[in-house]
Amino acid sequence: MSLPRTLILGGARSGKSTRAEQLLGGQPDVLYVATGGTRDGDAEWAQRVALHRERRPAGWRTAETCDLETVLADRDDPAPVLVDCLALWLTWVMDEHGAWDDARWAAGGERAVQERCTALARAWQHTGRQVVAVSNEVGMGVVPATAAGRRFRDTLGRLNMAVAEASERVLLVVAGQVLTIKPAAV
Repeated sequence: MSLPRTLILGGARSGKSTRAEQLLGGQPDVLYVATGGTRDGDAEWAQRVALHRERRPAGWRTAETCDLETVLADRDDPAPVLVDCLALWLTWVMDEHGAWDDARWAAGGERAVQERCTALARAWQHTGRQVVAVSNEVGMGVVPATAAGRRFRDTLGRLNMAVAEASERVLLVVAGQVLTIKPAAV
């Protein structure tokens, strides 16, 4: 049985991306959606991206985009999708709407970010594609010291809940070990 929607949560460097890749490892064609961008001038980031690319099977395709709603709605491409990751997608959305700034957040940024999160959760719920998404679990960390950090944590937590609710399976990766949070129905 194919599992159309799987969410994999975990902390930074927990092994969640590796586990997501393993779930789809037997597929000859996978669309790997990288939401992190290239971050010009950041050599350490470039090295991380290169390591991710080297791990992927040769037949997989990569799309560097944050237009996840369009990818999830595409019914012409039958390939499974791996989204890595929702936290980086949210960072991009918050950048796009200036949501790190308190005044811009209050003056419509919050509403704009929430609309994008709702649209993504709806696209996830209605996709006909097999999808695996990776996201950072933020509910077990410290309370961020800044208002912007707290709004990111809170928004990502709500996004993770919405995507998890619409998923058939939810996994948590801790120290490379996979814990089943929401088992797939048999």
